[in-house]
Amino acid sequence: MQPQPAFLLHKRPYRETSALVELLTLEHGRVRAVAQGVQRPGSRSRGRLQPFSPLHVTWVGEGELKRLRLMESRGSAALLAGEGLLCGLYANELLTRTLPVELPAAEVFAYYTALLEALPRPDGRAVALRRLEFALLDALDAAPRYTTPEGGELDPACRYRFDTASRAFVPGERGLDGRTLRLLAGGDWAAPGLAGPAKAIARAALAPLLGTRPLRSRELMRQLAERRRSPSN
Repeated sequence: MQPQPAFLLHKRPYRETSALVELLTLEHGRVRAVAQGVQRPGSRSRGRLQPFSPLHVTWVGEGELKRLRLMESRGSAALLAGEGLLCGLYANELLTRTLPVELPAAEVFAYYTALLEALPRPDGRAVALRRLEFALLDALDAAPRYTTPEGGELDPACRYRFDTASRAFVPGERGLDGRTLRLLAGGDWAAPGLAGPAKAIARAALAPLLGTRPLRSRELMRQLAERRRSPSN
């Protein structure tokens, strides 16, 4: 096979010197593989196989678990710290938890790449995360429908809440107004006042895919926010 652009999503030790890895690849989506010998001291591959570092990889195997053969760097890793690092960990955890193995998802790969470029800049993180989340929902046929469950148009003067069963919007006093939802339907999440509603809708749409087990990265974000609010800081 031709070398595939890829990023490491998750890695854990396997046997004495190997690792089980989850990769996001351009043409094959999420790939699970064994990286043999990568945990061995002095292994050149050990330094390459790091989160947020662009790779070229090849693998062999017919089953769900592959065996990596080639693993080369194709650029420098994104330099992330603080909130930017936590956002990157969230993206990795989200894709590992929801993207089926070997489901082609080229748009997800593209938006993940764009996210890593945006994360060092605080003003670009929110929009880049939303674009990745909604690309993932599209790939999973789980994207919100900005209509009523029957397919009707949303009234700009009414308020609506997201209904997970229909992936559409039903009237609700504490929901979002129809005008905001119409703007979100156009994908302009960078417009003033749309960041919060876009985050809320993405979280609601992703919840059924994630199940009841909490995301570790969200807990870390909550702890970081609490530390920043603490009077002792």
